[in-house]
Amino acid sequence: MNMINLTKDNFQREVLESDIPVVVDFWAPWCGHCINLMPIIEEMDEEAAGKYKVCKLNIDEEQPLAIQYGVMTIPTCAKFENGEVTAKTVGALPKAALLSQLGL
Repeated sequence: MNMINLTKDNFQREVLESDIPVVVDFWAPWCGHCINLMPIIEEMDEEAAGKYKVCKLNIDEEQPLAIQYGVMTIPTCAKFENGEVTAKTVGALPKAALLSQLGL
């Protein structure tokens, strides 16, 4: 598993400067829906195979980044391409719906 935990220190390098699409899971450890979504996020990470990468961002630890990207509800998943958000989902969606809405 290659999932990266994002911080303000590695966000630029891992997300904004990435050569491949990046899915960022905005979550918090106290969020039940986030915990329910975690196995799907882990599966996506295992299946990414260099087509995209999966990262997690704890909104409690990195609140300014969550605010910067307009995260009002968690879990929120955002797909970044070339440093820009190109798709976003809110809520604990089934895997097929999540992949479809993120264009993966």
